[in-house]
Amino acid sequence: MDFKLVFENLLKRFHKYNVRYALIGGFALGAQGVVRATIDIDFLVHRDDMASVHMIMNELGYECSYQTENVSQFISSLKIFGEVDFLHAFREISVGMIKRAEEKMVLNESLAIRVLKVEDLIGLKVQAMANDEERTTIELADIEALVARHKSSLDWNSVGEYFSLFGFDELFSELKARYRHAQ
Repeated sequence: MDFKLVFENLLKRFHKYNVRYALIGGFALGAQGVVRATIDIDFLVHRDDMASVHMIMNELGYECSYQTENVSQFISSLKIFGEVDFLHAFREISVGMIKRAEEKMVLNESLAIRVLKVEDLIGLKVQAMANDEERTTIELADIEALVARHKSSLDWNSVGEYFSLFGFDELFSELKARYRHAQ
């Protein structure tokens, strides 16, 4: 997959059609200082903009291979364009995540893109653990890497609210005790 080419094509069209988005997943982790391998691109997109996203993806030659109320997955038959996944934002909390997203540089500082704030990335990771217990090890590793990297600037109250929302108060207490005052 040519990530730069895909990002450039998508961002140009997102701006043209006023798609409200934020980068999530492995690339967002990288933009927030945590390097992790990834094979696709993931976005959080306002659900009201999904008709535009479908049009954009069709225009770029992608096919929708999977869709629910919450997610859409697009795959190109050309390896160079790969897979792009969209998480649909429609609840107040996820729409707020998009609004709070910050512009960051990706791909060796060659491209500016809106990326979820660290606290909101952690929130999505906590939700993924709650939705699929088998993902706990992977998601928790990402959370700990983000916390270790940003512990001095992290809004611990926001992070705690996400853990509490999904019933992980004890896990949050352990995480906070381990990292809050660590140098």
